[in-house]
Amino acid sequence: MLGQRAVGAAPAIRAVAEHLPFPDSAAEAVLAVLTVHHWADWRSGLDELRRVAPLRVVLTYDPLRHMEQWLIREYVPEVAEVEAGRPRFDQVCERLGASSIIELPMSRDFSDGVMGAFWCRPHAYLDPRVRQHMSGLALLPEEVVGPAMRRLADNLASGSWAREHRDLLHAPEYDAGFRLVISRDWPCLPSAPLFHLVAAHSS
Repeated sequence: MLGQRAVGAAPAIRAVAEHLPFPDSAAEAVLAVLTVHHWADWRSGLDELRRVAPLRVVLTYDPLRHMEQWLIREYVPEVAEVEAGRPRFDQVCERLGASSIIELPMSRDFSDGVMGAFWCRPHAYLDPRVRQHMSGLALLPEEVVGPAMRRLADNLASGSWAREHRDLLHAPEYDAGFRLVISRDWPCLPSAPLFHLVAAHSS
């Protein structure tokens, strides 16, 4: 992604979340997007966010709600093994010192390729190129995912998936467990716009 940045863009620093190369309170805000569950030490990473900025915004997900998705529940329950080593949602909120939590339901045409994105477009999961961008599936062996996708293809062809999930066919949105967790130190930040964001990534 660094190579895609425009010439003359603001400086970018490559680092890991657990060791941000910034002094205390160096930024007005920090932003972490669907990354905490990939960090080698998520506690240290969240501590670093709290150290470098008074406003922390973390886009993450609630694994309990995440596991209720039909794709996982009915076809690849083995995703639970991948999730087992990841932090619980309440642990993330507590460590970050969450001051507010915002639910982020997905629209029918949600374009990001996370696992729940195609909740009403099940044929998309049959494409290996789509699945490879979903860590929950990409980390499973092909001998698990392959048969599961063949069962899904059969159920789509027979119409049994549509009958079983008719409630999703016209639903305007779906809650796959994604949450925006906001942590703020008091007193409040100045009223000036927040233009400076530090994106936290793992190695």
